[in-house]
Amino acid sequence: MKHILKHIILLTVSVAPVYLFAQMGEPYEMNINGVNVIVQPSGNEIVEVRTIIKGGVQNYPASKAGIESLSLTALTECGTLKDDKNAFKNKLDKASAQMNGYTEMDYATFRMNCIKSDFETVWQLYTDAMTIPKFDTKEFERIKQDAVTVLRANESNPDYAIRRMAQQLAFAGKDYAKNPQGTIEIVSKLTSEETKKYYQTIFNRNHLLIVIVGEIDKNDLQQKVQSFLAKIPAGKPFTPKKESYAPSANSMKYEEKEFATNYIQGITSAPQPGTPDYDAFILAMRIFYNRHFVEIRSKNGLSYAPATWFSGGLTPYASIYVTTTDPNKYIVIARQLIDKVKKEGFKEEELNNIKTVYVTQTYYQQETNSALAGALASNEVINGNWRRAYTIKDDMKKVTLSDLNRVFNKYIGNITWAYRGDPKKVETKMYTQKELPQMPQEIKPL
Repeated sequence: MKHILKHIILLTVSVAPVYLFAQMGEPYEMNINGVNVIVQPSGNEIVEVRTIIKGGVQNYPASKAGIESLSLTALTECGTLKDDKNAFKNKLDKASAQMNGYTEMDYATFRMNCIKSDFETVWQLYTDAMTIPKFDTKEFERIKQDAVTVLRANESNPDYAIRRMAQQLAFAGKDYAKNPQGTIEIVSKLTSEETKKYYQTIFNRNHLLIVIVGEIDKNDLQQKVQSFLAKIPAGKPFTPKKESYAPSANSMKYEEKEFATNYIQGITSAPQPGTPDYDAFILAMRIFYNRHFVEIRSKNGLSYAPATWFSGGLTPYASIYVTTTDPNKYIVIARQLIDKVKKEGFKEEELNNIKTVYVTQTYYQQETNSALAGALASNEVINGNWRRAYTIKDDMKKVTLSDLNRVFNKYIGNITWAYRGDPKKVETKMYTQKELPQMPQEIKPL
């Protein structure tokens, strides 16, 4: 019965996105004043607009990490030259609209979401926020203190701390070592004037991408976007750079912490977005997640929530993560598992199952206007192809078992390990040596 129910659920979820896309009009793109504008008619009464500022951590030096995040928050929290913060918020509330901005590793997003009947009103507020932001000093100090409070909370979170440590080790001296939210020390010193000047340097047409999911007349939309972009300078030509990570040897660094368990994350290489290896690696890492979970938790009880994942940004990388009281046993099992997959490969059944699950989850997650706009934006910025949001099913169908095994062997190699916990519990050599570490007798063999 459970087996039948599982297939009914998968069928229902799989059909839903197909039905959803069928209700939508044909997507199209326009180039207006040098800015690519991607439009998906939604077939519903909700409008989602996203203005993307490309670059992310490439836009600022490490000494100013956090400045882009604050600048995007200030657009709605500090008012505009037309409306102070309260007046601006009141107008948004009257329309029951959402508007906010945030930044990630590869790009920043400033978005609005409203009912179609309120689009005229909200669009004006939206464009005002970007073109005539006030950066009010008093309000800026408030949002800065809020940002510091969040950073302080994050730094006390062991999971957050191990992720930051691993990234700083792997990408030392590179853009991906930066934290888009910054640090307490850096953010505390930023001023409204400095942040405003920074925003003005990145808010230009050469940095922008606009994504709209909504049922808006094409001519009306074109006129609105053209009027909006006419107020924005062209700026210098900008193309986000792509980098690869390929450590030359295994390495490990630790921070001594008095935790009940030990936190470990390893980072290794991964394929570039837009390459033939990319889709195959997505599926390979998802299957490897399942195998890793079974070996580490189910068979050996070494961790409650072991994980592996693929971060497929402009600097792509793969991660292996665990919290465990026995880090030496863990690395033996993990290294042995990697070796086994490389020698024996994955199975056809695993590939077929993961294709179904991945495609279903991807389309299911794109069912709202907001999520679909996010998918279109990320595929355009990261993969250089917004239409990939619609072709993912066919793209994944093309991945073969040979592709899966080839990319795992190609990219899962030397690993940069970060460790936070009791240094007496870990033998560093077991993580850094080239050969497989010796198997303790009490560990169950694979």
